[in-house]
Amino acid sequence: MSKSVLISGASIAGPITAYWLAKAGWDVTLIERAKELRLGGQNIDITDAAVDIVRMMGLEEAIKARHTGERGLQFVDGNNTAKASFPVSAKGSLTREIEILRGDLAEIFMNAAAPLIKTRFGITIEALDSREDGVGVTFSDGSTQDFDHVIAADGMHSSTRGMILPGEDSVSYLGCWSSYFTIPREADDNDWWRWYTSPTGVIAFLRPDNRGTMRASVNFLSDAADAPHMTVEEKRALLRDRLDGAGWESQRFASALADVDDIYLGPLHQIKAKRWSNGRCAVVGDAAYCPTPYTGMGTTLAVIGSYILAQELASHDDYKEAFKAYDARFRPFAEKSQELPPGVPKAAYAQSRFKAALVNTGAGIAASRPIQALISLFSSDKAKPNAFTLPEYAA
Repeated sequence: MSKSVLISGASIAGPITAYWLAKAGWDVTLIERAKELRLGGQNIDITDAAVDIVRMMGLEEAIKARHTGERGLQFVDGNNTAKASFPVSAKGSLTREIEILRGDLAEIFMNAAAPLIKTRFGITIEALDSREDGVGVTFSDGSTQDFDHVIAADGMHSSTRGMILPGEDSVSYLGCWSSYFTIPREADDNDWWRWYTSPTGVIAFLRPDNRGTMRASVNFLSDAADAPHMTVEEKRALLRDRLDGAGWESQRFASALADVDDIYLGPLHQIKAKRWSNGRCAVVGDAAYCPTPYTGMGTTLAVIGSYILAQELASHDDYKEAFKAYDARFRPFAEKSQELPPGVPKAAYAQSRFKAALVNTGAGIAASRPIQALISLFSSDKAKPNAFTLPEYAA
């Protein structure tokens, strides 16, 4: 009889874990809080061994076909003048070869997994009863079901993580909030990721997508580590307040918010779970080791970690040994990927015109030909190995 597993979360980590366990012959059920797959979202990228995994899944071309078209990163001033440019090929560029909208990537992964698994949308886990011989699950609709294992892949704000790892404080607040929303593209927009540092303590982004619109982001420092429930109108009001007097495209952002409903707004945390399993249950992806967008490694960690977890479960008869191997193989890379430079992210924010100019000047020096040439002397991308080496598993 095949082993059964319930996976909570249908974004990145959930569908990948589901895909590989189903390929190994497991009976997989994937649930999602939303009533349908959540599309859209911010620009994300895939790098390192995650690229090898999507190749093994036969999805690389499908992902590349939905590339956002982003040419690279530019630091701009209030007049929209580029002060530093990092094309995709430049050292220090935050734009990768595979750039895609989060919702597009989730859809690709779900399409790959869906024929192999059972899916239920608009439902959550209300309670877990972890026993020696299985896990009893109570769902939000009142129904119950037993599984051999339960895996939480429901993101940074995972509600399941606390049920699996009760009493553990895994959340580390970074002191800032971030927002993402979609606005109309204008004639003056280009295909660069434009980064604007305001002297009012705001960092704003504009990034191209593959839909003929632009993905906007407003980021700011805040002492509020927890976000209260906010209506869409309350989110609009908070963002307009932060944008007031910020310069650059702030008035455009503030005006466009009137027609925006897809606003993500909240504090940024890193998740540093001290353990990734308890009994027959485990956590994966952002629910276990969210690094935040400042590292650029969130999607990559989710893809690799999900693959490792699934393969270890499929390779071991004893789930305890599987969870132990998942932790031992992947934790060093996950923790290394979460490391932030000293002072980041707070050091990136400016509270004066001088500090804003200093940020752009520093970026300009890093992007200059002499510095790029110097960096190239010590590093080469021609045969750059992955920082994480995928273990070999039986087919």
